[in-house]
Amino acid sequence: MEKVEFLSKIPLFESCSEKNVKSIAEQTRTRKFTAGDEIVAEGSQKTMGFYIILDGEAKVTRGEHHLGDYGPGDYFGEIALLLDDSPRTATVTATTDMTVLALARWDFKALLKTHPEIGVEVMGVLAQRLADTDKVLSD
Repeated sequence: MEKVEFLSKIPLFESCSEKNVKSIAEQTRTRKFTAGDEIVAEGSQKTMGFYIILDGEAKVTRGEHHLGDYGPGDYFGEIALLLDDSPRTATVTATTDMTVLALARWDFKALLKTHPEIGVEVMGVLAQRLADTDKVLSD
């Protein structure tokens, strides 16, 4: 599936225009991880940014809490897109070999300067995602 088509189905970007999704797609890079790789570590500030799973699976944990399992179409690292040097809020570990699309924070911020409407769309989805995570942790 073409990047633009794939990204337009991701909840974070589905309300963006095709033109904006195309701009986002142009900034992504494909990365591969092996089962067992820790893609991001809770508390770490060393990070590329945002990831969308093309294929494979990962588990998400915060401390001893298992927050969920992610697969194709799921994404993580959206907070890192907006906050410079903020520590990661969870650990994401590949449970199978994975291929992801990665978007660096600096590339995303450059996009926001020319397409500010992308930021408005992303912030709404981000707020809902944080609320959902808080609910999982409080249960």
